[in-house]
Amino acid sequence: MYDYLIVGAGLYGAVTARSLADAGKKCLVIDKRPHIAGNVYTEETEGIQVHRYGAHIFHTNSRQVWDYVQRFAEFNRFTNSPVANYNGELYSLPFNMYTFNKMWGVVTPDEAAAKIEEQRRAAGITEPTNLEEQAISLVGTDIYEKLIKGYTQKQWGRPCDKLPAFIIKRLPVRLTFDNNYFNALYQGIPVGGYTKMVGNMLDGIETRLNEDYLADRAAWDKLVERVIYTGPIDAFFGNSLGNLEYRSLRFETEVLDIPNFQGNAAVNYTDAQTPWTRIIEHKWFEFGKDAQGNDLSKTVITREYPSEWKPGDEPYYPVNDEKNGKLYEQYRKLADSEPKVTFGGRLGEYRYYDMDQVILSALEKAEELL
Repeated sequence: MYDYLIVGAGLYGAVTARSLADAGKKCLVIDKRPHIAGNVYTEETEGIQVHRYGAHIFHTNSRQVWDYVQRFAEFNRFTNSPVANYNGELYSLPFNMYTFNKMWGVVTPDEAAAKIEEQRRAAGITEPTNLEEQAISLVGTDIYEKLIKGYTQKQWGRPCDKLPAFIIKRLPVRLTFDNNYFNALYQGIPVGGYTKMVGNMLDGIETRLNEDYLADRAAWDKLVERVIYTGPIDAFFGNSLGNLEYRSLRFETEVLDIPNFQGNAAVNYTDAQTPWTRIIEHKWFEFGKDAQGNDLSKTVITREYPSEWKPGDEPYYPVNDEKNGKLYEQYRKLADSEPKVTFGGRLGEYRYYDMDQVILSALEKAEELL
């Protein structure tokens, strides 16, 4: 009845389905959630687009990806400039000259670089072997202790010296007064929210929600020539080799009868004692919410609490350590032996993906399939 069954209506599934459908293939998209858009799902509350599964800011250096998403949404000019709160002390993120001036009183880039080098040498680090050593080599001991250590250990539930160094390598460090978190040419958030954008991607493609592929796999497989599976790869095989590990998140969202809670879209709480990692104030993702004539009487905030994942929880971040890497490789070999199933996306490939990477990967996979 269908050429392709796409399991999952998130970004990877929607982009793949759109590409295949545009090539004349008959596609069916299913998702076990009651909504499309996966973890980038947004819904309107008090006139504000609320990111229900954590903040998502689109950013990319790929003109191909940027042109692609423009087909389905208009993007605003939002620039991600988070603030770090360490026991009431506020610092600029990413780490830049504002951060270094507040921390050390330095004024010039040379002074900041010298301070970082001084602290790196004092720590005796030459070749970083873990996240702690990598962080100190990048920004020095003071910034590591105040702005990285507590936040990271809350986020991952593990000591920083037990985490791989590569996790922190993607963190920008600048000897300029540039508060833009992402080193990306193109950045913004879809006007009207991500759900509207994904809905436009799926326009004209049959989509069924509240459908669990793994609960009746044989029946679904009979309907199609090929399956694109974007769920957890270990769950596909009944966790027969053991569970891959994830970090999960819990969200507490409140509507407040005030116009402005924190004055910024994202504030990270970097001390170890505060139980949440960050507070998102969703209205500041949208251009003009503080402009004259807009309703400023309410705001919506979300506190994010990291948690250890257990079966049944929503998996968010793959734990890409050596143990899980070896287990994934075993599952990948099983996946390679599935003749009519393609595994893709964050869960299907057990890897951290930025949104633009998801889209590019889906476009390339669809082209390969076609």
